[in-house]
Amino acid sequence: MTALDREPNAAPRAGSDAAPDADGPVMEFIGVSTGQSSIMRVFPAWARVLGLDGARLVGRDIALDGDPARYREAVAAIRDDPRRRGALVTTHKIAVYRAAADLFDEVDEFAALCGEISSISKRGGRLIGHAKDPITAGLALEEFLAPDHFAKTGGHVLLLGAGGAGTAIAWYLAHRADAPAEIVCTDVDAGRLAALRGVVPAGGGPRLVTRRAEGPADDLLAAMPPGSLVVNATGLGKDRPGSPLGPGAAFPARPWCGS
Repeated sequence: MTALDREPNAAPRAGSDAAPDADGPVMEFIGVSTGQSSIMRVFPAWARVLGLDGARLVGRDIALDGDPARYREAVAAIRDDPRRRGALVTTHKIAVYRAAADLFDEVDEFAALCGEISSISKRGGRLIGHAKDPITAGLALEEFLAPDHFAKTGGHVLLLGAGGAGTAIAWYLAHRADAPAEIVCTDVDAGRLAALRGVVPAGGGPRLVTRRAEGPADDLLAAMPPGSLVVNATGLGKDRPGSPLGPGAAFPARPWCGS
């Protein structure tokens, strides 16, 4: 974003049209319902602070489990249009990687390891795919988990969802100095669980338990010891209605919960 052209008299804007106007540089936002995201309100303020006058954030909505051709179309449009300087990718991180990794000149270490792309940039005429979630997820968790949380409480981790966010959180926790003794992860997709097992190292770290989700995970939640971290990384309650837990789910004592 620092390379965006600047028009001193233009105000930064956010929009929800995947076809940008010709009057300024654009960052795309690839998601499901981008117009409802708070980033559409935050981006103009960021652009003003950074001096990116005239910059626009433009949403591109793609349905969950969309046609791979839609992801390739989105990446190719960013690659081929000089006005489009990059993109933020939310729900479709793994899908973008699987469908369009070959369109990138380069993917970073985390993108290759986790099999996902959460941001797209251009540098020196090259299209680069990045996976920033292992970094940003760690920073977010460090805001509320004490450095010795798991050693002090004996808590485990229940990770509901093995998509891009779930994989990133699992990677961070497995490499944390104060790692939990056990990470239990569920997902409706056995392939994502298999990919997760390739990301979390075996031996010398947390014990990883994976289970195909076929209904509410209340039994797994009830088995969590006090002080456990519970994360909803399914997208349920955000990208579509519902919850991975039932209405009568019983949380352990002193849980830490997030989504």
